[in-house]
Amino acid sequence: MPEPPFFTAFAASSVASSNLVTPIEKERVSRSFFLLIIPVCLTKIMKIEFDDYLKDAELHIETTGRIETFSDPHIFPYEATSYSVLDRLVESGFITASDCLLDYGCGKGRVPVYVSHRLGCRSVGVEYVNAFYKDALCNITSYKKYHPGSGLQVRIEQASASMYDPPADVNRIFFFNPFSPEIFSAAMQHILRSYYTAPRQILLFFYYPQDAYVAHLSTLDAVSFYDEIDCMDLFAARDDRNRILIFEIP
Repeated sequence: MPEPPFFTAFAASSVASSNLVTPIEKERVSRSFFLLIIPVCLTKIMKIEFDDYLKDAELHIETTGRIETFSDPHIFPYEATSYSVLDRLVESGFITASDCLLDYGCGKGRVPVYVSHRLGCRSVGVEYVNAFYKDALCNITSYKKYHPGSGLQVRIEQASASMYDPPADVNRIFFFNPFSPEIFSAAMQHILRSYYTAPRQILLFFYYPQDAYVAHLSTLDAVSFYDEIDCMDLFAARDDRNRILIFEIP
């Protein structure tokens, strides 16, 4: 397989000053450099994935992997938020033991289980896909079996976000692009209805935020930008969307 031009040029330039170097030797140098640098680039990605598997094992839950959901075009593929991102969230101080977190499109339950595990707060997961809903229930059962006396306060509800009214005690809400902008718009109407029924400060967390989500939030008078949590350093490739945007109601 030919090496990318960057690696070939870089490696060849390091030995170009010597007329004694043959084309074959130059190729060997470029290939060696290529084989050396690729593991370095992949290390951070592989470490995150490996750490996620280890954390799942520690919690006795199964939430890793990416799964396409073809039954509904408004429901995006399943992919759990990295534990490294969740660590950044729980260590930010924006969620405390007295809060109640709602995770829209909770999938197999990683966010509600882990945040409650780390902080001792109450958590609610809302999931529409039946298979993921059942997996989340199994994960909670498994967690409690291997962590007796933990006092985990997590409940999972099967519902469509476009029709779900958040309970009055929910004051922290997490999104990782679980569904289309159309469903998000409907979900925000139910969130605002919950707020007006029981006024309290609500913080909305958006990891890897969609532009359409942010654009819709800018049209809501009751919602304002509050802060952000930078997560770009957690990943090998720089991506400005690797952050958690925080919005506030009121």
